[in-house]
Amino acid sequence: MRPVLIWGGLGVMILWPLVMAMGSPLLQWRDPIYILAGFAGVLAMALLVMQPLLAAGLLPGLGGLRGRRIHRCIGATLVLTIVVHVGGLWITSPPDVIDALLFTSPTPFSVWGVIAMWAVFATGLLATWRRRLRFWVWRGLHMALAAVIVTGCVVHALLIEGTMEVTSKIALSVLLIGVAGYVLTGPYRRGRQ
Repeated sequence: MRPVLIWGGLGVMILWPLVMAMGSPLLQWRDPIYILAGFAGVLAMALLVMQPLLAAGLLPGLGGLRGRRIHRCIGATLVLTIVVHVGGLWITSPPDVIDALLFTSPTPFSVWGVIAMWAVFATGLLATWRRRLRFWVWRGLHMALAAVIVTGCVVHALLIEGTMEVTSKIALSVLLIGVAGYVLTGPYRRGRQ
C-alpha cells in the first residue's frame, strides 16, 4: 500500500499544477507559443521534484541503477523543457529575454529564472564529465548546482504571476524544497556517508 500512496501522491503533485495552469485567466489572450513556453516551465518544475527522489533511490521500484538512469533521462528532459520555455519566450518577446539573460531586467523573477537555467545547463554539462572527475568532486559540484537550481526555480516561480496557479505553485515549491533538503542535508545523506 505504501508504494501506491507514494506514487499516487507524487503523481498528484506533478499533475495538479499543470491542470490548474490550464484554467489560468492570464493565458486567455496569449499566443500558442507563449502558452507552450509557460507550460514547459511548469513541467520543468514538476519534474524537478522527482530528481532528488530518484538520485537517492527513494521511489518504490526505482532504486539503484534503474533510478539513476531515469534521473539522467529526466535531467535531459529538464534541459529540453527549459530550452522550450526560454525559446518560446524569446519568440514572443525577444527584448524581455535579452534583458533577463543580461541580468538587466527590472523584474526580479527573471534573475532567479536565469540563474536556475544556467545551473541546469551546467549540471547537464557536468553529467557528461562524470567519468572524468573524482566522484567526490563530481558529487559536490552536482549537489551544489542542485541547491542553486531548486532555490532559483522556487524563487522564480513564487515571484512571477504567470501560468501557474498560486496554491499549486506554493505546494509544489514546498514539496521541492522538502525533498531536495532531505536528500541534500537530511538524515538520508548522513545515513549514506
